[in-house]
Amino acid sequence: MSGHGKGRPLGKCDGAATGFTLVEMLVVLVIVSLMLALVGTSISRNISGAEMRTAASKIASSLRYTRTQAILTKSEQVFVVDTEALTYQAGSRKAEKLPKDMKVELNTARSELTSETAGGIRFYPDGGSTGGNVRLEANGRIYLVNVAWLTGEASVERPED
Repeated sequence: MSGHGKGRPLGKCDGAATGFTLVEMLVVLVIVSLMLALVGTSISRNISGAEMRTAASKIASSLRYTRTQAILTKSEQVFVVDTEALTYQAGSRKAEKLPKDMKVELNTARSELTSETAGGIRFYPDGGSTGGNVRLEANGRIYLVNVAWLTGEASVERPED
């Protein structure tokens, strides 16, 4: 006897199949693949949402910086957006790049447009501005960074879909 407690000799099968069939393994692989695809899509959308929020917050912060510089230096300052190059520049600071898959739109006074794809929002020494907004869109998500013309205050808004 083998000492297993059942009285069967080692290495012998009683006819029952052991392991998994090829079809069972393929079904499991397909299910796992589908689950990974769904999770991957969900994660990439969340990252995109985080990038959108970050970009909108950075633009709002840069607009506030430009307004503050106009007040402190007692001179006009311009926040510039290039929708084709996907860049923005706050006053005399270095231009910042936006994510490449993002669509950017600038709505501002006609007098502040420097080309078909670029323009700015001008801030005055009293804190006021020409007003307008920067619209960011990616993967069906939209953020608006609004600038009030009277006060120059910048705010971020996510319109309801």
